[in-house]
Amino acid sequence: MTDLDPRSVDAGAAPTPAGGAGVVRAAGGISGAASDASAPPRPSRPAPDTATATGAPLREAPDNRPDAEIPASEATVFSRAYRALTLGIISVVSLIAFEASAVTTVMPVAAERLDGVELYAFAFSGYFTASLFAMTLSGEWCDRRGPLAPLFAGVAAFGAGLVVAGSATQMWMFIVGRGVQGIGGGLVIVSLYVVVGRAFPQRLQPAVLASFSAAWVLPVIVGPVVAGTIAEHVGWRWVFLGMPVLVLLPLMVMLPALRELPPGEHSAAMDRRRILLALAVAAGAGLLQLAVQDLRWLSLLPGVAGAALLVPCVLRLLPAGTFRAARGLPSVVLLRGLAAGTFLGAESFVPLMLVTERGLSPTMAGLSLTGGGLTWALGSYAQSRPRLDAHRERLMGLGMLMIALSIALAATALVDGVPAWIVAASWVIGGFGMGVTISGGSVLLLKLSRPEDSGSNAASLQVSDALGNISLVGASGVLFVAFGGGSATVGTHDAADAAGSGGHPAAFAAVLLGMAAMALVGAFVTTRLRPGKA
Repeated sequence: MTDLDPRSVDAGAAPTPAGGAGVVRAAGGISGAASDASAPPRPSRPAPDTATATGAPLREAPDNRPDAEIPASEATVFSRAYRALTLGIISVVSLIAFEASAVTTVMPVAAERLDGVELYAFAFSGYFTASLFAMTLSGEWCDRRGPLAPLFAGVAAFGAGLVVAGSATQMWMFIVGRGVQGIGGGLVIVSLYVVVGRAFPQRLQPAVLASFSAAWVLPVIVGPVVAGTIAEHVGWRWVFLGMPVLVLLPLMVMLPALRELPPGEHSAAMDRRRILLALAVAAGAGLLQLAVQDLRWLSLLPGVAGAALLVPCVLRLLPAGTFRAARGLPSVVLLRGLAAGTFLGAESFVPLMLVTERGLSPTMAGLSLTGGGLTWALGSYAQSRPRLDAHRERLMGLGMLMIALSIALAATALVDGVPAWIVAASWVIGGFGMGVTISGGSVLLLKLSRPEDSGSNAASLQVSDALGNISLVGASGVLFVAFGGGSATVGTHDAADAAGSGGHPAAFAAVLLGMAAMALVGAFVTTRLRPGKA
């Protein structure tokens, strides 16, 4: 899936009660925040009477008794004191999830209409580049001022980005709109985690986090159908332009409770060093994407400048030894970026492939990815079983192999005679592998972190997620253009014309097989997750 993806929140990773520090990824794409290493440690496992963050139904039923009659130990997330916040949070996450599914579905149409298929990858990576900076800013902002201001600022930016993207007349304007969306999405998702940490008692936090995953299930089913239908019969622009007003209602529901939250307990000054590091990383990533998208000698200038900004700053944000896959925590952080980036790098191009090479409608192309969203939740649930804890590293290795197999199977849809539904079947496999790997990484991170380091290490996980998405989606874009995919055309009204409109199967094969190879690299990294001698 795309965008900031909350499905990858692990069952045992409740947010830090002190603020927006230790957030464990948005998909979508579901992602994290700046962190505060001094924040109190989070529980390593949820209370046994709560659901896990896997998309499973919440076990706690609504309680309509007056608050005065409900003992604190019996309060649920739907008790009157928490009901408005819970429903508001679920609604906002559901809208983010719907936007993610909708954008993946209509992106082939938008890129073709704006004559910008060669910039297709930027529409995804631009979102994550902007959100990388915004997540760090949001964590600092929430810690100092509370989550109310960054939450509403994020919603405003997200809505403004939707309007810019929906009204764009050129592809660069569309990419700018996606970047503004990324800023808003980064502010919003971190603020929501801070709300959970401050408004709910620790006993209820795992149940609220479970709602984050559950909120993705319905949107990934209906999102492609609704977005594809709108794109085909009304116009792709209305998928973007019709969404901003929908997020206002849940915010109004939450507003009274949000106003009662205490402000941050930290000093008034934000950690400017960390914000500047995140800004430099985002700027460096953007310059590198610009350089590799246009492979000419002149591109060396932004490429060198981007690397000069990105490399030293990333080394300060991630644990030492991350990029050489040092055993233990560094490999856990590296694996998260590889898993997130390979799957999104492939997924971003699958709908375009199905539309241009197989003549599917945008609706059917988007629906091909739906099964992956459902099995992602199932994989997250499966890895959380206590009896599998001793085998977690091997399970994550199996998960990465499933991701590699899934992406490679999807590439067979380019072969004449192979049915197009092979993509839907393959994404069911890959989604389960992602659920096992992503959520398992969250568990291992907490297991390997000292209490005083849990917040900063969780933030490193989010940075790795975002960098994996940016770099590997960008690499997919380079492969796509290098193998001639920039001139692929999309037909939304005539499937036969679309299938024969001059597609470039070699470009899609390069993307998918390249990402499958990176997933195999991730499978090797899983052999180094246990601490020990290098």
